[in-house]
Amino acid sequence: MLHRRIYQFLVVYFLGLVFLFLVKHLLHLSDYVVPSFRELWQTGHSVFARYLLAVLDTLAVAIVGHILSIFMATVVGIIGRLTTWLGSFIRVAAYNIQAYPIVAVAPIIFILLGDGLSSRLLITAMICYFPLLLSFLGILSEPVVPIEHFYVATKRTSWRLEVKIRAFESIGKLTTVIVGSATLAMVGTIVAEFIAADAGIGYSIRIALYQSDLAKILVALFLIGICTSLYLALLEWMGRLVQKKWEIPSGG
Repeated sequence: MLHRRIYQFLVVYFLGLVFLFLVKHLLHLSDYVVPSFRELWQTGHSVFARYLLAVLDTLAVAIVGHILSIFMATVVGIIGRLTTWLGSFIRVAAYNIQAYPIVAVAPIIFILLGDGLSSRLLITAMICYFPLLLSFLGILSEPVVPIEHFYVATKRTSWRLEVKIRAFESIGKLTTVIVGSATLAMVGTIVAEFIAADAGIGYSIRIALYQSDLAKILVALFLIGICTSLYLALLEWMGRLVQKKWEIPSGG
């Protein structure tokens, strides 16, 4: 799984480079606009260690923000599954908050919390939690009638048991959604760093953009893709372990 993830990213990345160099050749762009392969290699060699540390910093924030978004989506999903006034209010509030673009909300966050870790975490969670919330609401709001009816009839049902039953029945979907949202966590962290943070690969990309240094940006994108692929492969492996643990043995 890990090798496949890395291989797929490398194919996409190098196809993108081929397309970029093809456009450069067709439009006769100078090396100042689109760097040559030699310049790209030299830039990668000079900034690799510094950018790798920046990407690892970004990845660490993305992982924590991803965990935070899963927690937020779980809490809101559990409450929002209710058909009561409170459940309806929670759902509407969550949808309305997501309607505001993050570039409009981010300045408020940075004014209140500064440009440190807390702002990066909050923006990361805000960007990737909504797809999680939609899936969690859909899964936790759908009754598993054959199983839940038994516990209702025997008067042993509870909201915790109800959530466990519905989550168990859709564990494959939950795993897929959580893995997919990990890419949004990485994107959210980079966006936060690009807007106003003073650390991480998003900050490095912003500096490279101000310098019109496309070679550094391409190196940063390469390292982002590699680290993101590793994180996704790790999540998929953990998801398979959870599904295997929750499987009902055949004949059991």
